[in-house]
Amino acid sequence: MIWLTILTMTLIIFASRYLFLEPRLPVKLNYQTQRFLNYSSPAVLTAIWAPIVFLPDKNTVDVTYSNPYLVGAIVAIIIALKTKNVLLTAVISMVVFFCVSFSIK
Repeated sequence: MIWLTILTMTLIIFASRYLFLEPRLPVKLNYQTQRFLNYSSPAVLTAIWAPIVFLPDKNTVDVTYSNPYLVGAIVAIIIALKTKNVLLTAVISMVVFFCVSFSIK
């Protein structure tokens, strides 16, 4: 039963993605739907990173400079705005995160 559920969900996910990614299929979204879907990526990413950055202990909000997640996020934002280079932003912000987290302990 579990394998049947996994297979069914896999087929459903694949079919829903395939409809929008296959260029030969005549599925077109109207302008309002496309505009609405532009907000889904930032909303999902914010829902992922905000609790990690601001709630590192899972129960208290930590907005101090001793929070390595917050310091790494601030550095990532600054580097991303200045350089527009994803790889450089990721590497430098991870280095800063590890330096801050190891210096605290």
